[in-house]
Amino acid sequence: MRTRILFLGIWAGLFPPALMSRTQAEDWPQFRGVEGRALAVSANPPVSWSNQQGVKWKKSLPGPGSSSPIVIKNNVLVTCYTGYGTSSSDSNDSSHLLRGLLCLNRETGAEEWKLNVPSTSSEDRYTGYLTEHGYASSTPVSDGENIYCFFGKSGVVACDLKGKKLWQSNVGTDSDPRRWGSAASPILYKDIVIVNASSESQSVRGLDKKTGKEIWKAPASRLALSFGTPALAKVSDQRTDLIVAAPGEVWGLNPDTGKLIWYAGVRSDGNISPSVLVGDGVVYITGGFTGKGTTCIRVGGKGDVTKTHIEWSIKQSSYVPTPLLHNNLLHWVNEEGIAVCADAKTGKILYEERLSLQGGGRGGKPFYASPVLAQNKIYAVSRKAGVFVLAGDSKFEQISANKPLDDTDFNATPAIAGNQLFLRSNKFLYCLESK
Repeated sequence: MRTRILFLGIWAGLFPPALMSRTQAEDWPQFRGVEGRALAVSANPPVSWSNQQGVKWKKSLPGPGSSSPIVIKNNVLVTCYTGYGTSSSDSNDSSHLLRGLLCLNRETGAEEWKLNVPSTSSEDRYTGYLTEHGYASSTPVSDGENIYCFFGKSGVVACDLKGKKLWQSNVGTDSDPRRWGSAASPILYKDIVIVNASSESQSVRGLDKKTGKEIWKAPASRLALSFGTPALAKVSDQRTDLIVAAPGEVWGLNPDTGKLIWYAGVRSDGNISPSVLVGDGVVYITGGFTGKGTTCIRVGGKGDVTKTHIEWSIKQSSYVPTPLLHNNLLHWVNEEGIAVCADAKTGKILYEERLSLQGGGRGGKPFYASPVLAQNKIYAVSRKAGVFVLAGDSKFEQISANKPLDDTDFNATPAIAGNQLFLRSNKFLYCLESK
């Protein structure tokens, strides 16, 4: 019998969601951009560059991180960590860990301000897979007025656009069974900050974005190995579901209360790293280790919808990157460095093409970053072998292959704003600009 989960929550809010209502058209306000869709369709960033051409500015970062930059007005914001778990650290004490939010001027790369957040709890040891991504893996989210960061065992931190700290809220100090650390990014719904605190407390939390006070908590044991960011899916004018993916299951929650509405069994099992991808009336769940696969599920319904709402399911999957959906096509690069395109309506695989990863095989998975799209061009950032630009079509076409701009890992999904592409490594943040 399928595991049943008890979700606890309380009432909050009455009105339909107004996501990112104060952000500008060019902003990239959260992980994978507006509504987490990874699309900047009308933007026009460069498709090729080098250290000698196309780099508008390059900013040395205080420390590493796998989180993505976000763009709010004339600000570029990114999180980092120092003091523990870095090559320059001479300390074995995780209490020396210092996380920070750095704000840079979009046009010049000059530092506007920096908010430092000391560790408030003992961290997982810097060993195993945690060394692959570190202690700053969650991308901030902004409503255009304030910024919300998830710093794992040190909680959720809010600040304004001038770097003034507003509040800090604890969401747990436990560890996932494998001690891989935090990965999911916060999202916004109405006046609620939603966080998948899977590693910290095996729960999803809803916090008041003005005060940080907990509005609801949805605990579930299956969340222990759920590392992806949840997503909001509109069911009707009166209903929006919060979609959470866990090993072997996907859940539709009420984002006002955190209470479970529906659930379905999926192929992806073991651990889930990709985030939920929302389409037109459907969601796509991919990932898995012991059981891999991708499933398309129609949103809505109540209770167990496994037999009624699954549209299709295939064995192909993405291990870490979240797929991209555009023009009824799904695109991703899998753990072997193979670019995949599938028909979003049927799941039929349209192509599978191996990318050249010469010079980039130094251990670990070759891709952590999720693909993003502009002008029907897909930007796929590899960890060590550069950035591949592919056509966003049903037939494979490699437009360019850009060599790495430095010798550290590029784990972060890039941000796009106008004719600029913001690319983050463990050492630098780059602004690439087309003329």
